[in-house]
Amino acid sequence: MNNLRNKVQLIGRLGAKADFKKLDNGTAMAKFSMATNEVYKNNKGEKVDETTWHQVVAWGKTAEIIDKYTDKGTEIAIEGKLINHSYTNKEGEKRYSTEVQANEVVLLGDKKATV
Repeated sequence: MNNLRNKVQLIGRLGAKADFKKLDNGTAMAKFSMATNEVYKNNKGEKVDETTWHQVVAWGKTAEIIDKYTDKGTEIAIEGKLINHSYTNKEGEKRYSTEVQANEVVLLGDKKATV
């Protein structure tokens, strides 16, 4: 049971060029959306192609690699963990969001024109 932890592995394509910036303290940060696809047959035997979008953030050298070598449509594999955030919107309602914090990235191939 010691091997159970907060770990995410995804293979997919970037929805757009990553939003890259250097913070005041010099730390690099890249935020991007990533699409993963799952293909399966439903109860009627019909092929279903389901796309799920994930919000991803990367820091430091990982962020620099993503900025330098990826663009919209680039296929990558990432490993990281889930990070949960909560905030209050303008209407005073409590909202929650989840993003993947990428710790490692592997560039998998040529980018496609579309995601």
